[in-house]
Amino acid sequence: MFDTADPAFVADPYPCFAELRRRGEVHRHPGLGMAVAVSHAAASEVLRHRGLGRIWVDAQPAADFPAFNLLHRTSLLETEGAEHTRLRRSISAAFARGHVERVRPWVAGLADALVGGLVERGGGDVVEEVAAPLPVQVIAELLGVPESDRNLLRPWSNAIVKMYEPGLPERRRAAAESAAAEFAEYMRALADRRRSAPADDMVSDLVAAEELSADEVVGTAVLLLMAGHEASVNLVANGVLALLRHPGQWRRLVDDPGLVPTAVEELIRYDSPLQLFERTAVEDVVVAGHRVAAGSKIAALLGAAARDPEVFESPDVLDVGRQPNPHLGFGAGIHYCLGAPLARVEAAAALSALVRLAPRLEQAGEPVRRPEFVIRGLRELPVSV
Repeated sequence: MFDTADPAFVADPYPCFAELRRRGEVHRHPGLGMAVAVSHAAASEVLRHRGLGRIWVDAQPAADFPAFNLLHRTSLLETEGAEHTRLRRSISAAFARGHVERVRPWVAGLADALVGGLVERGGGDVVEEVAAPLPVQVIAELLGVPESDRNLLRPWSNAIVKMYEPGLPERRRAAAESAAAEFAEYMRALADRRRSAPADDMVSDLVAAEELSADEVVGTAVLLLMAGHEASVNLVANGVLALLRHPGQWRRLVDDPGLVPTAVEELIRYDSPLQLFERTAVEDVVVAGHRVAAGSKIAALLGAAARDPEVFESPDVLDVGRQPNPHLGFGAGIHYCLGAPLARVEAAAALSALVRLAPRLEQAGEPVRRPEFVIRGLRELPVSV
């Protein structure tokens, strides 16, 4: 079974996933303390089965993590049943007010400016100069965070999401709680300002939703940042690296920019920014012949499902024109990612800017990978233009 702390596994988990799929669709992972589904069919069942839910269990000791636990108790991602339906209805209504379409031209302009700066400098780090600043600026614009405060968001998000990794050192857990407390306090103050002075942003719409409590508004805003920012940073960075390692596919995209939408889907599939998604059995469930007892956990290994040869022809081949492409990168079932349209807008804007403004893009050194497994990404990707 794989070791999530092994740098060689983190660098390339896909051969290990292939071996697991050959041995069976579901396996018990002692290190993670749960079963893992590795086939597309089994992972899809984990995500869709109504007997498997997102049941939040407070980080322990709970007294040490009041802010982190509060943000998750009030999160759409961690609720089920009537509570989930109520939250999703209010949050979906805020999204439906056209915010994604409102920011689409602005996102394209921002991507052009970031890539243009990279080109002017003759190259640099794609992560630091394009992939990281783009989504955090977009989600800040969507939420209505003033420009003077936007530099605060990325460090908070980076610290909080470390808590999702197994075996995190105590100092990192403490840093996550500190970031959660600071972010919650900031968003609570912003929401209070929007109650008295509404603006054309999602925080104003969330505040106006009568079904949402003050804590739920804060929890939703934090979820939008963490889910939207982290996934999009890693989608763009992982995707650019994959394209540079497959220069024929990069050239194909440069020659036919109309392939950008299908390329985005393929990059999500090929090297998923989220590798694992947990569910808890609310009753005894059987997934691909594996019994999951009530109260125990099972995870969908999204990266393994994305390379399943039963679903994807030549799954280890990057194909920017791949169709159909039924990847599970945005989840499935009632927890399908509400921010998927925004993530697609961001990734498409970044790719479009790169193929237009930096068609001769090449690696200028070895990338530096983040050591985490669950949230898969890069720290650095040096390039020349």
